Amino acid sequence: MSSSAAVPFWRAAGMTYISYSNICANLVRNCLKEPFKSEALAREKVHYSISKFENGKPQKPTIRSDDTQA
Repeated sequence: MSSSAAVPFWRAAGMTYISYSNICANLVRNCLKEPFKSEALAREKVHYSISKFENGKPQKPTIRSDDTQA
């Protein structure tokens, strides 16, 4: 690999692409005017379930809803 190879600026800054993408998405959402801003912020909410395992069998899942914050 050549030492003069082009490196994406987000990688050169020590970021992952996901963190860079999240920062860009937050900037775009904050620049929107109403009612688009509130709609975009509502889509930012994340829903997921967590299942604990005991003796190799899943227990009842717990449903979580968290706001993503970068």
